Amino acid sequence: MLFIDNRGITDPTLNLALEEYALKHFPADEDYLLFYINEPSIIIGKNQNTVEEINAAYVKENGIHVVRRLSGGGAVYHDLGNLNFSFITNDDGKSFHNYRKFTEPVVRALQKLGVEAELTGRNDIQVGKRKISGNAQYSTKGRMFSHGTLMFDSELENVVSALNVSEEKIRSKGVKSIRSRVANISEFLGEPITIGQFRAALLDSIFGGADVPEYRLTEADWEAVRKLADERYRSWDWNYGKSPSFNVRKTKRIEGVGTFDVRLNVEGGKIAEAAVYGDFFGVGDAGEFARRLVGAKYDEAEVSGLLEGVDLSHYFGRITKEQWLELMF
Repeated sequence: MLFIDNRGITDPTLNLALEEYALKHFPADEDYLLFYINEPSIIIGKNQNTVEEINAAYVKENGIHVVRRLSGGGAVYHDLGNLNFSFITNDDGKSFHNYRKFTEPVVRALQKLGVEAELTGRNDIQVGKRKISGNAQYSTKGRMFSHGTLMFDSELENVVSALNVSEEKIRSKGVKSIRSRVANISEFLGEPITIGQFRAALLDSIFGGADVPEYRLTEADWEAVRKLADERYRSWDWNYGKSPSFNVRKTKRIEGVGTFDVRLNVEGGKIAEAAVYGDFFGVGDAGEFARRLVGAKYDEAEVSGLLEGVDLSHYFGRITKEQWLELMF
C-alpha cells in the first residue's frame, strides 16, 4: 500500500477531487491510503437533497463550504480538527459494504492510543455510545474507496448548528440529540497530543512502524486534480442540483438500510418526474433508477412489474422489492 501526500491542502474541493482522481487514474495494481483535513465544510452524501441537509443561514454566515461527495450515506461536518482517511483498492466483490475490513486498521491504531474504539452499526466507529467516526464507500469499474472521518478535536457545536438532522434519524439511534451522540477522540486520550501527532501515530500503526512508501504525484496529476475540482466539486449543479416539483412524497427509515425520501410529480395518474434522496449506500446512481419510474402509472402493480429483474441492492443497499413497494405506496 502506498501513502498519498496531499501537500497539506485543506480545500475540500481539491481533496475530494484528489481522492476521485486517485481512484480512477492511479495504477490499479496498488492499494493507496489518503489522509486529508478540510477547512469548515459540509460534505453531502451522493444521494442527498442538499438544501434540506444544511442550515443555509448558518453556513452562509460562517463561510462553510458545501460539497457533494461520490459516496452515499449522510451529510457530515468537517473542520481543521477532523482527520479524514480513505483506503483506495480493487473492488473484489467482497469488500463493498465490508466496513470492518477498512476500519479495523484505524480501530487498532486508536486502541494503541488507549481509545476503546469499536465498529458499531453499519458504518460508525464509537467509544461506548458516542460516535467518533462515520464511514462510506464508493465503487466504479472494479475500483473502490472506503473513507471515513475521525473527529479528533472538532468544534462539535458547529456540527450541530450546520446540519439539519432529521428527528427520525436521531430517534432511531436511541439518543436525545446529535450533540449527545458525537465525541472528539481527544476526550479519550490519556495525554494531550496535536492532530499532527495523531496523524503520525495512525500512519505508524497502519504501516507497522516501517517507512511509509509514497505515491508521488506529478505536476500533470495536480493539474488534472485542479481541473476535476473546477468541473465537479465547485459546480453548483453537482453540489446542489435541482429537486423536482412534486405532489407525492414518501419518507421512511428502513432499519439497516437507511433513510429514504421518494418524491414524485404525478400528472394524469402517471409519474412525470421522480427523485430518490437518502443516506443509503448503493453502487448505482439513484437518479438512474428514478428515471426508470418516469412514464409509469402511479400504481403498485405496474411499478411492481417495472421492478422485475431490477437489482434494487445495486442502487440502495439491502432493500427488498416488498420494502420498496411499501415505501412507495
